[in-house]
Amino acid sequence: MIVVSGLRKRFGPKTALDGMSFTVSPGQVTGFIGPNGAGKSTTMRVILALDAPDEGTALIDGRPYASLRRPLTHVGSLLDAAALQPSRTARNHLLWLAHSQGLGAKRVDEVIEQAGLGTVARRRAGGFSLGMRQRLGIAAALLGDPRVLMLDEPFNGMDPEGIVWMRGFLRSLAEQGRAVLVSSHLMSELQDTADHVVVVGRGKVIADATVAELRATVSNGHVTVRTSAPTAAELLGRSGATVTSAQPGTLTVVGLAAQEVTSLLVANGVPFSEVSAHQATLEDAYMELTRDAVEYRAADAPEVTR
Repeated sequence: MIVVSGLRKRFGPKTALDGMSFTVSPGQVTGFIGPNGAGKSTTMRVILALDAPDEGTALIDGRPYASLRRPLTHVGSLLDAAALQPSRTARNHLLWLAHSQGLGAKRVDEVIEQAGLGTVARRRAGGFSLGMRQRLGIAAALLGDPRVLMLDEPFNGMDPEGIVWMRGFLRSLAEQGRAVLVSSHLMSELQDTADHVVVVGRGKVIADATVAELRATVSNGHVTVRTSAPTAAELLGRSGATVTSAQPGTLTVVGLAAQEVTSLLVANGVPFSEVSAHQATLEDAYMELTRDAVEYRAADAPEVTR
């Protein structure tokens, strides 16, 4: 388990963390998301004792990282896939890390196979693609068979096969009872992978909930109705719903469930081609929650005149 409590951190005039608090529980994948500059990387660095907080604590199984003996057996991390000696082979890179923790070559060969690097283990890591370096970083994180894993943007550079593998791999780690913290900007991947999500902005936690809860909050009971009948809106309005129409033939209904809308239309002989409950994506929820927390916003693209 990771427990982050009241972290505050400044770099000169810049406030990076402003009371950051959340928990990463065992047996699930926790997504860690937020705009650039929100404090995600700083938080992960504080957890790993790479940066010292001005206030607050970050504990792994009740202890600060700096106090852990053989820390790779407690927590594995991937913060920067490029953090390796390019002239070393993948296997030698892992052997060097393993020896620092009192681990043997057998464990190195096991994680090489787990990460799908068996055929390139004796190639120099400097020639690896970003996706292959990500796999090597995952192998390094697994060396000590830790109960806690922290991965920063593990999907970056992965091809479609690698993304599918990563998604299933993260799920399997959680199913083994590990606590898995994953920072990513790929909302579609986290939606299919994470159980829980911590949304941050400007150094604070904005939301801390399950993926289903976040999506339900943004969906807000919207039902889409496709009908050309002019009486549909009035009928649904009389039944207590709020009805709007953004385009001809399409109504957005709030205040009635999809099943209730269908029953009303059928009972009153109103024709329709579709009644569907709006299902917000994790990306929809993210955009809504972080709307006011984006520090780096580009100007709108100029209009093209013909």
